[in-house]
Amino acid sequence: MENKTYEEAFKRLEEILSLMNSGQVPLDKAVNLYKEADSLSRFCEEKLKNAENTISTLIKDRDGQIALNENEEPIIQEFNPSRIATNTL
Repeated sequence: MENKTYEEAFKRLEEILSLMNSGQVPLDKAVNLYKEADSLSRFCEEKLKNAENTISTLIKDRDGQIALNENEEPIIQEFNPSRIATNTL
């Protein structure tokens, strides 16, 4: 599953859900689909967690320009989804 993207894994999860909800899947196949779905779910969760950990927010100054540190590099901070919901940049 290493070569699979998040989008591919999520699409496969949707396919499995559709198959399982159809009621047309034999028990043995349903068990195998459940195992695959569990693996895909863990994969997607890990991908999302990694993405969240690597996203940074650029800090802008009052004029809307990207704030730079003493080395002329953009000032960044850890991604915090609650900050976005309650505070605008």
